[in-house]
Amino acid sequence: MPEWVVERGIGETRSVRIHAGEIVEARVLLEGVEPAGAILEGRLIETGFPAVAQVGCQQYLLPKGAPGVTEGALIRIEITRERIPGIEPWKRPLARLTDEPLRPAQPMDAEVLPFPSPEDRLERAGWSDLIEEARSGIVRFEGGELRISLTPAMTLIDVDGRLPPFDLAVASAVAAARMILRHGIGGSIGIDLPTIAGKDQRQAVGAAIDANLPLPFERTAMNGFGFIQIVRVRARASTFELASDRAPFEARVLLRKVAMDRTGATCLVAHPSISAVFERNVAWIDALARQIGGGVTLRSDQSLPIHGGYAQNV
Repeated sequence: MPEWVVERGIGETRSVRIHAGEIVEARVLLEGVEPAGAILEGRLIETGFPAVAQVGCQQYLLPKGAPGVTEGALIRIEITRERIPGIEPWKRPLARLTDEPLRPAQPMDAEVLPFPSPEDRLERAGWSDLIEEARSGIVRFEGGELRISLTPAMTLIDVDGRLPPFDLAVASAVAAARMILRHGIGGSIGIDLPTIAGKDQRQAVGAAIDANLPLPFERTAMNGFGFIQIVRVRARASTFELASDRAPFEARVLLRKVAMDRTGATCLVAHPSISAVFERNVAWIDALARQIGGGVTLRSDQSLPIHGGYAQNV
């Protein structure tokens, strides 16, 4: 059976489901983000549809409103969608009114890994490959590749490859379904597949998605132009959405790598935008210093690509 493992890193908690030695599903919870499923107490600051609740410094939209509750009243809410970083920072997290007791999100039935660990099980299962896919927006499969683009309306998946059209359509449908699960893509998803002729062939492509993407989801039939739309519950950010907030994403990637690979006093050399993230998050640097057993200093290098940060001995 696939197994979930959890790694509580610096600035984020990484949860991955591993099957046959590979990551088939990944979720990343950023530090300071309340997870979906948590029930919190806040104050209703705006009525209507949506209503708005305030919990600490965070506002939550209540799409179904708060019927019968007056503005300023204390309420309990259940988080239904976590804060989504990246291309839509103005979008507030979503919640619903509830009478249930306050509680954190239900813990996942998973093995918690030590961090750092002498045995990097995430890396052994392909963590770096997953990060590169999220960073580049390119997911390769035998005979072709998927190109993922984020838009305010949906996540778009474009297909390119060298196989005959029907073979490419089926192979890319399988790859897209597995990629959607692997990277935790929710909400509205559009897949632009090769145009193929015949109802039977288009149904075969739909069946390939159904066989590789677990429910719940809804999808359209493949139309004559090769387009399929899928809608999944969107409870959290996909790894592509996390990667679109580029500097913090790359800063956390670098922190994980250094924590796993080094001990003793270290200098982090990185693009200025990454150094700026570290300067705003001094606690991350302090945590890294404790984990590697030595002081951590920073040096900016404008010539480095944003993903090109590294560590060197002091």
